[in-house]
Amino acid sequence: MNVRIHPSWHTALAAEWDKPYFEELTDFVRKEYSTRLIFPPASQIFAAFDACPFDEVKVVILGQDPYHGIGQANGLCFSVNEGVQQPPSLVNIFKEVHDDTGAPIPTDGDLSRWARQGVLLLNSTLTVAAHSAGSHQRRGWEEFTDEVVMRLATDRNNIVFMLWGSYAIHKGAFIDRTRHLVLTSPHPSPLSAYRGFFGNHHFSQANAYLRQHGQKEIIW
Repeated sequence: MNVRIHPSWHTALAAEWDKPYFEELTDFVRKEYSTRLIFPPASQIFAAFDACPFDEVKVVILGQDPYHGIGQANGLCFSVNEGVQQPPSLVNIFKEVHDDTGAPIPTDGDLSRWARQGVLLLNSTLTVAAHSAGSHQRRGWEEFTDEVVMRLATDRNNIVFMLWGSYAIHKGAFIDRTRHLVLTSPHPSPLSAYRGFFGNHHFSQANAYLRQHGQKEIIW
């Protein structure tokens, strides 16, 4: 199957493209885009991969669903385009970055600047119907993104995985902690951020780990 994704990922995930689950997923997604309002725009489904090639991944931040409001989702988890109001979880992420590293709180929520530095902003489910959270779950995306995490954990070394909330923590449970840094905490949602996301110091820990392994820090 010809999937429009960065060549490095096309190679890394080559075994997936012709599997029955992925063919069924592709058929489902195409039908959804032709009959309903689906986010992100079709051209941005694999934006996280296009912005952060396989061999350049230094940090993985794992989300769940794309935003399902009009104009929010841009293919990078937790990110919104410049000019779009920052969702509450993203506001809390920026607050923790500021408190942890001293970095100024950005005026926009576009996280492509992180992606260009080697941060894979990966949602577990890559598409969603408008105003319908979780509407594309259990259609095959989770199997695909499980393989993404598996390939990184198996074929690369010294990656920082940031797993926020029980869903992400469960998805990354198999990652070898002797080869990678796995950071876990509650989710940045307003419902849970005060239970341990604030003060988790994940961003400074990530940079310390990258320095330790001879890699350039992320400018958060």
